[in-house]
Amino acid sequence: MTDQELGIFGEQMAQKFLLKNGYLIRKVNYRYLKFEIDIIAEKDEKIVVVEVKTRQTAEIGEPWMAVTRKKQRQIIFCANEYIQSRDLPNEVRFDIISIVHNQFRTKLEHIEDAFST
Repeated sequence: MTDQELGIFGEQMAQKFLLKNGYLIRKVNYRYLKFEIDIIAEKDEKIVVVEVKTRQTAEIGEPWMAVTRKKQRQIIFCANEYIQSRDLPNEVRFDIISIVHNQFRTKLEHIEDAFST
């Protein structure tokens, strides 16, 4: 599986997980300028911005550890544009879905409220 295929697999797995857990998927792969949000969902009247990180191994650290402060700022910037351009009054939460997938196992970890503005 290429890195791109792994990323697509992870995003699809994350969407299924969110739907199964009562989230409404509003947008997938939302782009603004050069930035992107993997999944924008809604649950309990909150907008939930989800970054998905998928790796084949956690040897160098769990996938969620790759969401650096710089990446967080980019996601927040992009989310602000999405919310303001649609005049959404909802509260916003930033989550990370961290997935390790290989021939031996698939592990998904949902980290709610992983970072804030």
